Amino acid sequence: MGTLYLVPTPVGNLEDITARALRVLRECDMILAEDTRTSGNLLRHFDIHKPMLSYHKFNEHQTVTRVVERLMGGETIAVVSDAGTPGISDPGFLVAREAVRAGVEVITLPGATAFVPALVSSGLPCDRFCFEGFLPQKKGRQTRIEALKTESRTMIFYESPHRVVKALQQFIEVFGSERQCSACREISKMHEESVRGTLSEVLVHFGENEPRGEFVIVVAGCDEAEVPASPSLDKQEEGTEEKRHFSKYRNKQQ
Repeated sequence: MGTLYLVPTPVGNLEDITARALRVLRECDMILAEDTRTSGNLLRHFDIHKPMLSYHKFNEHQTVTRVVERLMGGETIAVVSDAGTPGISDPGFLVAREAVRAGVEVITLPGATAFVPALVSSGLPCDRFCFEGFLPQKKGRQTRIEALKTESRTMIFYESPHRVVKALQQFIEVFGSERQCSACREISKMHEESVRGTLSEVLVHFGENEPRGEFVIVVAGCDEAEVPASPSLDKQEEGTEEKRHFSKYRNKQQ
């Protein structure tokens, strides 16, 4: 039986790759790559020469059975995405799930992922958070945002530069213009930038400055005072007790 490795790759600076990740990529039998051209550039930079198989959201269902068969045959296979940790808004979940079901050992290396530095440097609470990744582009987008209106944890979204302004406008409509946020772009790259402030302030900034690069938008959760209170335990028990008395009364009447 082989081993499946999920290997994080740099989201920006190539120095962010770990020594362990490089060793796994050098020693594995095959690399599953979201884009073989992008991963090929990375491998050439570190002088790694391994066969690659294209593995992305359009072919992963067709590919996964063959990959699991190779793992069960004893091969060691590494999965990489274009940047970051496979499975986090990138292909990786499906092959990991099927490998686990087949009894294959699955090991994920610690390493680069975009939302962690964006969250920690946002200045917003990061002890509890809600990772939303990419919102639906069309159908279900507004519904999903509405569902987060009473989310009290810090919320994290991935967004393309073309939809940043739209996302901020939709957040303002649902969360209010004064909700705190941080829009972080080009993480770990030369032009990394975090714009912090209220949603309306950040929207003004990107209305005047064209959004460029991939974004992580971190939005404060709502004040817990705004969350609709659920019935207290005492009230619930009181209601249960009332039902018991009513049931006894009804039985006597019968």
